[in-house]
Amino acid sequence: MELKSIGFLKEVVKIFRIKEMGAIIGFIGIFILFSILSSEFISWENLLSTFTMAAELGLVAIGITMLMISGEFDLSVGSTFAVVPMVLALSINNGINPLLGFILGITLGAFIGYLNGIITLKTGIPSFITTLGSMMFFRGILLAITGGFPITLLEHIPFLKYFGGTCIGDLRYSGIWFILFSIIFAFILERTQFGNWTFATGGNLVASKALGINTDRVKLINFIICSLMAGFAGITTFSRFKIIDPTLGQGMELEAIASAVIGGTFLSGGYGSIIGTFLGAFMIGMIRSGLVLAGAPAYWYRAFIGVILVIAAIINIKIRKKIAG
Repeated sequence: MELKSIGFLKEVVKIFRIKEMGAIIGFIGIFILFSILSSEFISWENLLSTFTMAAELGLVAIGITMLMISGEFDLSVGSTFAVVPMVLALSINNGINPLLGFILGITLGAFIGYLNGIITLKTGIPSFITTLGSMMFFRGILLAITGGFPITLLEHIPFLKYFGGTCIGDLRYSGIWFILFSIIFAFILERTQFGNWTFATGGNLVASKALGINTDRVKLINFIICSLMAGFAGITTFSRFKIIDPTLGQGMELEAIASAVIGGTFLSGGYGSIIGTFLGAFMIGMIRSGLVLAGAPAYWYRAFIGVILVIAAIINIKIRKKIAG
């Protein structure tokens, strides 16, 4: 009987060591809380609307997660989120082929990531500083070009439907992209050599170099992935509203980092999960819609996220200490 009890306890311990367990528990807890506070929260329409908000944030958070696991940060994703669709909008409004405009925008996103990575890796300055400067620079470029006024798409572009339009009922393509990219990057991170290199680079940089891993290349690729995902997410939002506001994406970098941390990614690098980030982004979406439906003032949203972020960071530290023994 005692052996059975010990075996059962071991299985319970194994379950609670799952990377995403904290995010799963938090997700269920928040879902139950807001379901009690508002009967409209569990309506199909609200859940789809919540998932749309979570998808646009989550696409950014996926890239942030990859970069954070490799031991770096990117605070410029909010600006990239706005600049990339701005290029697409200006291209279309000036008579350039929409597909070419899309390629130009995505290429700019990749270039921003490459620039952030090269400056960080070649100069040795913290990525926090590099991307903070990049955030300000590209936001300034956006404001200078737009003059502080929104850019509206002047014509109907059918192919944009496949980024922000609806596909099944009220489910938008952005949600489909979010699920698809979550599966792809979860596979890359957990099942490929590059994923192993990413974990190793963030976990122990010196040991990784000693093992022959090109850590600079790993980090540079993740910088590019991070900016590409932010730019792509911006295009999904632009495709939904057909307008680019100069303030689009402000504060998104912090929400994306919060999604990753809530999902179990360590701020220090070397540990994290794309599935956890998926749940973290969805959690933030639920908090946003749940507080509104519960009748709470809008400013409570930031306060709520702040509390959850601190709790998640504390839990992550406890987990790290347990893993380290």
